[in-house]
Amino acid sequence: MPKNTIQPNGWVALRLPNENLRVLQVIPNATISLGKYGSFPSNLLIERPFHLTYEVQDKREGETFSRLRVVPASELNADQLADTSAIEELKRKGASAGKELIAKLMLSHTALDQKTAFSLAKYKLLKERKFLRRFAVLPLDVTLLAQWTLEDRDPGKIMDMRQEALGLVGCWADVHFGGLPMEGASGPHGGRWLAVDDTGGLLVAAMAERMGLLHREDDEGAALEYPTAEAKEQGTEAAPQLPADSSDTKPLAPCTSPKTQRSSRKRPRRDDLEDHYSLTNTITVIHANSQPNLSLLRYFDYDATDPNPSHPYHPLVTHLLPISWLQLVSPDQDPTYADKPVEASPEEMAAWKTNRRGNYHRKRRRWARTRQIINNTRAGGFYGLAVASTMDPVSVLRHALPLLAGGSPIAIYSPNVEPLTQLADCFNIARRTAWTASPPPEVEGKTAAELERWAGTPEFPINPTLVLGATIQTSRARRWQVLPGRTHPFMTARGGPEGYVFTGWRAIPAEGKISARGRYQKKRADGS
Repeated sequence: MPKNTIQPNGWVALRLPNENLRVLQVIPNATISLGKYGSFPSNLLIERPFHLTYEVQDKREGETFSRLRVVPASELNADQLADTSAIEELKRKGASAGKELIAKLMLSHTALDQKTAFSLAKYKLLKERKFLRRFAVLPLDVTLLAQWTLEDRDPGKIMDMRQEALGLVGCWADVHFGGLPMEGASGPHGGRWLAVDDTGGLLVAAMAERMGLLHREDDEGAALEYPTAEAKEQGTEAAPQLPADSSDTKPLAPCTSPKTQRSSRKRPRRDDLEDHYSLTNTITVIHANSQPNLSLLRYFDYDATDPNPSHPYHPLVTHLLPISWLQLVSPDQDPTYADKPVEASPEEMAAWKTNRRGNYHRKRRRWARTRQIINNTRAGGFYGLAVASTMDPVSVLRHALPLLAGGSPIAIYSPNVEPLTQLADCFNIARRTAWTASPPPEVEGKTAAELERWAGTPEFPINPTLVLGATIQTSRARRWQVLPGRTHPFMTARGGPEGYVFTGWRAIPAEGKISARGRYQKKRADGS
């Protein structure tokens, strides 16, 4: 579970007075700049709780940094009217006089009494956003990350995926904690989900959050080692915490390094060919490149590009299984899987140099990881499928459906409805009835396993009996202005694609002839 306090080198979201989000990493002994709202030392936030509102104060005499003041809840909602005073003098006072300045501006307004209650509240809000130097610290979760990327960054990177669509995909794919490993089990079991993610890791992050895999669980791995009194005597100054509303303490002294390092415990030594990944509660992500694009997971302290992560591991290190389409469809053509490393005796390795021995063990571990991922994925039995990809959904399902267990849910997101409409048409009742009544000549003599992987024809792009309950839906929450005679959605809401979700369930077609059983009594016609 995520911690309740701000951690060093952790990612947070700052909500500014203008309602914009600022996502940043709280690096110890650095300066956080908020533009016109001021700047302050990052150490003032470390080990502080989330969901507090701070105000940036002016620099005191003899100090080179700005302090923070915790704004109490009573002050956040207090009335700001006061007696008239010199507004220009308050402007020169800066941040500490922002609240009073707004009150004086409102009282100096010549037509203030002519404003309606709504207009007065709107005017007051605009002045607060302009003059108050406040911000709220929020924990960075998947919802905030999606909102920030959609509104302030690059929405095309996440396929314009809104929070509503992200929640629909997770719900309809039935993503949840898959259970603990069973004792004595040697093969995949329990909850395992299949994913195709072209959103930079946003879909995988949402799934991992539902499965309890997004955040580090152990406190020891995230424990920080601050310099002690003994270290101070040796020339390293300690770094005491500065309360945000304190006036008698000093700022944190700089440490010896800009970043606080984790405890550098080495991974326990084991056999190179042992199973690396967990057998249950896993996410298998299929990608089209040499490695998946999961860059957004770095905001949750996971680096998908690091082949040798430090111990203790992030949960996704052993529960996120990346596999390429080449490895899934034709594993023998993948050199990493096909070329097994040569065996070397201990006597031979003893004569090697250190670099050669390291390369030998790395190649063996990489081959073992690749073999485990490919074999477990091709064995199938997944609990559900979640897709957010620019690929043709028909081609995705053609290779992903045989890997799902019977009754598994399917959820596919697309920013536009046309690809999903074509996909849903492949599983409509008329097409399924035509398949059952007169199957195409190409499927005659094929087994059930071969029909699941059938390449399809223009009339039947995919086996229509493999999915039941195919539907398309969309959902979008809009903010509304509610006033007498002026009730309408906010005109400043973001446009862009609506986003649609295809849902269905994996079906196992019955083999052989199907006949009804039971006692049937023909009704007699009237007058007989």
